Amino acid sequence: MTARPIRIGVQLQPQHADYRSIRRACAEAEEIGVDVIFNWDHFFPLYGEKDGAHFECWTMLGAWAEATERVEIGALVTCNSYRNPNLLADMARTVDHISDGRLILGIGSGWFERDYDEYGFEFGTAAGRLDALAHSLPQISDRWAVINPPPTRPIPVLIGGGGERKTLKIVAQHADIWHGFGGPDTIAHKHTVLDEWCTRVGRDPADIERSAGVSPKPGRLPEDVADYVAAAEDLYAVGTRLFTVGVGGPRYDLAPLRDLVAWRDSRNGEGS
Repeated sequence: MTARPIRIGVQLQPQHADYRSIRRACAEAEEIGVDVIFNWDHFFPLYGEKDGAHFECWTMLGAWAEATERVEIGALVTCNSYRNPNLLADMARTVDHISDGRLILGIGSGWFERDYDEYGFEFGTAAGRLDALAHSLPQISDRWAVINPPPTRPIPVLIGGGGERKTLKIVAQHADIWHGFGGPDTIAHKHTVLDEWCTRVGRDPADIERSAGVSPKPGRLPEDVADYVAAAEDLYAVGTRLFTVGVGGPRYDLAPLRDLVAWRDSRNGEGS
């Protein structure tokens, strides 16, 4: 089997910036040559000034679908709790068409309690939110099968999270991409657990692309952007193929992306 190519993504965190700056960063990331541009699905900043500027995820993805030409786009990740799954399927199908087939449906069970409290959603328990995610994913697929017009392609589903008893089972059942968190040893362990779940549910583990973040610490970028290449190299050694840098506003410093893209090209040129 031919190995998947290495891919580079960036998460443009839609906080502490005006939309013009976000759009400019989106254009710059595509010019640099990244493969995927993500945002996130929250209603308030996750760090910095807690009531700082912030924009909504899916409205922005529709705008990015028009503003970009080549990159895939998506949320890292959509919160399953915030929208009816049939509505979310329709939203995703629509952005898929606007983008000419470049949407990734990134989705997770949700975790940021303030979003729930201030927008009137029931927070419940982590187990309950995971059960809801498992229930929603087949509904989304079923809606895509009957909606008119259908999606332009089988929309890739990315699931984020690392819980070994529930989340990775859901990944094995439903995901095209798994996004995990942590260092190489943690990611390697999660790969093994995911592979085991794939065997148990009758899924080929090679069908699921492995993704991980090499993100800066909140509010700053390291002076030596080569740190990102080293981190990516370590994660690559344990099977990761999609690497994403998280960058926040108001100044979207995309310097690490250039180094990661150059590393990607050198690695893919070696037949990775």
